Amino acid sequence: MAIRGNLPKHLEVAARTGVLIAPERPAAGWRQVAMDVNLTTKRTTLVDLGGIPLPTKNPQVVQDILEKGLNVEPEDFYVSVSISQNAIDDDQTGTLLTRFRNIQAGFDKHINKLVFQTLNGGDGTAFGLAYDGQEFFDSDHADPGADYATAQDNEFNLALSLDNFETVYTAAQLFRNDKGDYTNYIYDLLVCHPSQLRVATNIAGNPAAYDTGNREENPYSGRMKPVLTAPELDTTAWYLLASSEAAKPLFVGMRKRPELIGLDFDPQTEDGGKHVFTYHARYVVGFGDWRLAIQGNS
Repeated sequence: MAIRGNLPKHLEVAARTGVLIAPERPAAGWRQVAMDVNLTTKRTTLVDLGGIPLPTKNPQVVQDILEKGLNVEPEDFYVSVSISQNAIDDDQTGTLLTRFRNIQAGFDKHINKLVFQTLNGGDGTAFGLAYDGQEFFDSDHADPGADYATAQDNEFNLALSLDNFETVYTAAQLFRNDKGDYTNYIYDLLVCHPSQLRVATNIAGNPAAYDTGNREENPYSGRMKPVLTAPELDTTAWYLLASSEAAKPLFVGMRKRPELIGLDFDPQTEDGGKHVFTYHARYVVGFGDWRLAIQGNS
């Protein structure tokens, strides 16, 4: 890392620490969809346990707990920003500091984009498979080695409407764990493309059924969080998520959070030369428990 002597010390310090002292901001939308998981090695297997057995009257009955695993490997991502020496010399207000304090925002936006692209691609293989070897949204989920081997379906192709939402919501309530017991997850978040916000908001928040003139009660009003939209989704896509559980439908495996790795100066460029700051992070987005999400439409 080459550091030129005439680089003001406050800029060098900002470059190294700006991602840590950025002003607090509301959590990005992806945090309702994906769990932030720290990874400790280059390649790792995320391991979790299946359903807890229910009590029996016989103390001699020993029941196994199923172990689930998923291999993950983080990817490398970089952000490089440049500042001319003339800009440094002419800076009268210290606003150049914001260049560094906003680096984290760029990584946040990238993770947000990856999470919703992955959710949107959950009915294919481009973004990997779920821990059971199936596409994340599929019609025949069954945990390998589970006591309950009946195929379960979290993939629908229904246009967003109150009646179709009811079909999907009911299906989600009937999901079972590997023991065959109902999971009882609380499905509380409707995710869709921005173009479907009006319909989605009526489903999630209107106390009356919006699609008829009878003004009958909408049973889903008050049960749902505010609708979450993402432009990365297909225009017809919508999903129902159990977003308040201890785990989330997706995960962001974070091996290395954004860090300054390069600070160089090129005197041959215009404006008195360029200082280039390079940041590096390592992370990966993947699928968690498919029972926590159900696809209404792709």
